[in-house]
Amino acid sequence: MSVFREGIANTFRNYFTDENQREYFRLLFRWGKHKRYKVVPGVRFLDYSLIVPDLLTFLGQFDEIFLKQSYNFETSDSDPIIIDCGANIGMSCLYFKRMWPKSRIVAFEADPNLFSILEKNLVENGIRDIQLMNKAVWVDGGPVMFSVEGADGGSIYGTDNLVQVQTIRLKEFLGKFKAVNLLKIDIEGAEDRVILDCAEQLDRVENIFIEYHSWKGKEQRLGEVLAVLESNKFRYRLESTVNGKAPLLNRLVESPMDVHVNIYGFREK
Repeated sequence: MSVFREGIANTFRNYFTDENQREYFRLLFRWGKHKRYKVVPGVRFLDYSLIVPDLLTFLGQFDEIFLKQSYNFETSDSDPIIIDCGANIGMSCLYFKRMWPKSRIVAFEADPNLFSILEKNLVENGIRDIQLMNKAVWVDGGPVMFSVEGADGGSIYGTDNLVQVQTIRLKEFLGKFKAVNLLKIDIEGAEDRVILDCAEQLDRVENIFIEYHSWKGKEQRLGEVLAVLESNKFRYRLESTVNGKAPLLNRLVESPMDVHVNIYGFREK
């Protein structure tokens, strides 16, 4: 069977055997051409209903979280401790509660508008046992200026639509736990400084997900981030999400960030 035919066969097979695959196709058909940055209430998927501020981001999150299951992990605990840094509108929280109903979750979201939607979405779907914090994860406490993007691109390093938000030092917060089953960090460019600051606390983390970015024109620190994981005895896998054709030639990237790599770290049994 050719690679093309095998790919088509796998797609059809997954459509009939995978509920999430069928749902993804339905969502693409229903919302794929909808305008960006327009708040849409009552977007239904699986057995949930959400307020969605940007449908393109929502579709990408469904693909990454529910279809590809990028945040799935192995644990023997029925009530794993999960720290979700960058919870956005709650897709990751819904997934965690779907997989581990007794999980103990702390979720951080810096954008005040998205945080309000996050709160409403969890209440609307009957989830009230997640500790929500409207703070930016950072290397110290106190206020910082935060660029509000309206979807999932808000950042401490942005320059547009600035608002003041409170921060929390992740290093000190991690120190409150004896063990963390999953640490998820998706904080749009601040992850390198945060991980380097947290280095001595990561020995209590069992699994880690880091969405690493680098800003064009600024120092790239992926090697330092990986070195921290190695020093804490993590095995890791990398997945680049932006490389197009001939990346050594096509160096111009439309995004203000020129590297976007998902890092999956885990401890071997």
